[in-house]
Amino acid sequence: MDCTITKRHCHWHERLIVGWFSRFIIGLMLVAVLPGLLMWGVTGFMTPDLSKLNSLVGVTLAYLGSFFTLRRLMGFPGARSAMYIFPTVVVWYGILVGVLFSFRLNYSVYYITYTTLANLAFCFLSYFFIVRHLGQKIAYVPLGKATNINFLEGVNWVKLTQPNLHGDRVDAVVADLHAEIPDEWERFLARCTLAGVPVYHYKQVMESVTGRVKIEHLSENDFGSLQPPVIYSFCKRILDIFAVLLTAPITVPIMLLTAIIVKLDSPGPALFIQNRVGQGSKDFKIYKFRSMRQDSEAGGAQLAQPNDMRVTRVGKFIRKTRLDEFPQFFNVLKGDMSLIGPRPEQRAFVDKFEEEIPFYIYRHVVKPGITGWAQVVHGYASDADDTRIKIQHDFYYIKNFSFWLDMLIVYKTVRTILTGFGAK
Repeated sequence: MDCTITKRHCHWHERLIVGWFSRFIIGLMLVAVLPGLLMWGVTGFMTPDLSKLNSLVGVTLAYLGSFFTLRRLMGFPGARSAMYIFPTVVVWYGILVGVLFSFRLNYSVYYITYTTLANLAFCFLSYFFIVRHLGQKIAYVPLGKATNINFLEGVNWVKLTQPNLHGDRVDAVVADLHAEIPDEWERFLARCTLAGVPVYHYKQVMESVTGRVKIEHLSENDFGSLQPPVIYSFCKRILDIFAVLLTAPITVPIMLLTAIIVKLDSPGPALFIQNRVGQGSKDFKIYKFRSMRQDSEAGGAQLAQPNDMRVTRVGKFIRKTRLDEFPQFFNVLKGDMSLIGPRPEQRAFVDKFEEEIPFYIYRHVVKPGITGWAQVVHGYASDADDTRIKIQHDFYYIKNFSFWLDMLIVYKTVRTILTGFGAK
């Protein structure tokens, strides 16, 4: 192997798998085994009764669930944050306790409590030392459209001035693989691949870091069949209905209270009904709590602006906390919308954006959502340029249409509702 790729770079994938598997085993020992040994001793741990066995098996499954869920979530842009650790671990242990309680199985409350704390501690320490301390270190070939890719934040960039890694540890190499690059760089990238160092096209990395997919020409479309997974679309519909009905005892009283406050705050109806464009570019009636004055669109449809004077006092609060979207749970039950997806727009804006933004209509390939990827990472769009960026976020969602990305969006949405943080 050429000296430009040292032995430190060989078998990169094997080392990655070993590191991941080692972290998994260490966590399992610290979370499930160590608390059991400290509580019951070696003899009691090796000869468990039914209560201990149920607890051990349940905790192991909860650890597996939280470990793999966090591993998948941390792979999305904007998800390298410790804020996802606590809700993920708590949800999995909540499921564990719910199953044990529902089936009236014997279990150790103290053991489950200790392992929950141990799991949280392990996840936070892993995050600090691996995600925050080490970070991603990516080398890039400064040729073609990858010349200025180092402007992207969240990555430790290493600019390669020669086709040589000089023994540096890097997680990957980025290049514009469609550009005309010298032969020595082509050979260098080939040697990196043979040595197990991942080589990515610059567009893949831009999508991964920014959470946006840019599409300007048909030839640049890399969505494959252009259709999201049919099986997950069907499962998602079932999950939507189940989630709406399950949360109804909480959301219905909140909606009643919000309707009363909106009605008392300003003249006009509490509910705002408007035509929007949904899946397949078909129109439907969307329900929202009114957040603007009754005559806000007397002069025609307008995009909401920052500090929009049409927004009422209560409207500012319910828009920031997304309470104005709650009536759309009825749209979900009707099948017009999903809980998660691109936000539906008015027909006037859709017709305009179709002329200005290439591939705009493609966002209608999935059901519109109450919340979505563009909504939680970007916020409201105030003009065509802002909408263009939101569309790129929508394309990213459609391209990465999955249960795991939906989970991340739910986390971000709940945080916005509870704290207002992240809302625009």
